[in-house]
Amino acid sequence: MSALLNVTEPNNSNDNDFLTSLTTDAAPSTDSKYSREQIAQLFDLPLMDLLLQAQTIHRQHFNANEVQISTLLSIKTGNCPEDCGYCSQSGHHRDTTKLQAEKRIEVDKVIAAAKRAKATGSSRFCMGAAWKHPSAKDMPYVVELVKEVKALGLETCMTLGMLDTDQAAQLADAGLDYYNHNLDTSRSYYEQVVSTRSYDERLDTITNVRNSGINVCSGNIVGMGESRDDRIDWVHELLKMPKAPESIPVNLLVPIQGTPIGDKVLAEGQLSVLEWIRTIAVTRICCPSSYVRLSAGRESLSDAEQALAFMAGANSFFYGDKLLTTGNASQSGDDRLMRELGLTKQFAAPRAPKLVPVMDAMSGHQSQVVLAS
Repeated sequence: MSALLNVTEPNNSNDNDFLTSLTTDAAPSTDSKYSREQIAQLFDLPLMDLLLQAQTIHRQHFNANEVQISTLLSIKTGNCPEDCGYCSQSGHHRDTTKLQAEKRIEVDKVIAAAKRAKATGSSRFCMGAAWKHPSAKDMPYVVELVKEVKALGLETCMTLGMLDTDQAAQLADAGLDYYNHNLDTSRSYYEQVVSTRSYDERLDTITNVRNSGINVCSGNIVGMGESRDDRIDWVHELLKMPKAPESIPVNLLVPIQGTPIGDKVLAEGQLSVLEWIRTIAVTRICCPSSYVRLSAGRESLSDAEQALAFMAGANSFFYGDKLLTTGNASQSGDDRLMRELGLTKQFAAPRAPKLVPVMDAMSGHQSQVVLAS
């Protein structure tokens, strides 16, 4: 197809050339570094035009009707030292949210949950811990989880807070496929969300993950009271990275009573679902080779709204009735909707660990070898 849609009145401006070029066969095969002004143009498009642009680009990079499905498990819940204003797991809000903190889940229970996830069709198993960062005594535990889950044939993802270079290397050696560390919002709005961790510290962790060879999963939460300019700046921040994250969750805030941001949104009103879908579409256009995930907030969507989100270029979502501490759409409902939309599940493709155990047949000596990249 040469030009599916000319979304603007024809003239000779570079801006209109940019918009028109999005739906041509000559569209770039790798992520393009769009300017902030171009990202703002995309947000301003009529919604139907934007969705068509996003779906066209999506089909140039992915199988049109295939979705990646993940399951998320909280392996350590509550009493987090961070003060994120949206999160019930923050120890700063425990008196108002009344969330019951839990210690680390035993390894065998995590593996049992991973087996159930695989049996229901998930290709990736994500594990999250309410830490500012993992401690030295936590690392053997999380490394064991990565190895055990990978042995089931699942892709692995973890979100454990900040990582230094050594911690990232340990997870990479164990074979971790993805590490999640969301930017949450724009740099300018960030101070309205959290004060116990800086924006640059988040970017440092993402750099450490990227340099270790682990795929980056990094997204945002829309609907926290930020402006559209903040959503534009967040997309632009992704494009400032040497490479866009391989996985980008675009969350809609689930306002939790007792959290500062949750209480504010409950009092003032939630963000329009269509603005959320618009953000998904712009993310798909600007990061064409990334998985764009429907995450928190999906449980409130109608079937038609979810269909629009997939049209906007979302091709990943979470299975299961719970996301860490908030509700999620029912699995039976997801299966029904996928049948109605004609969507199929993507198969898992875990990467090999860098270190693999070997045994000398003569001596019985056990050691490890490093696999070539």
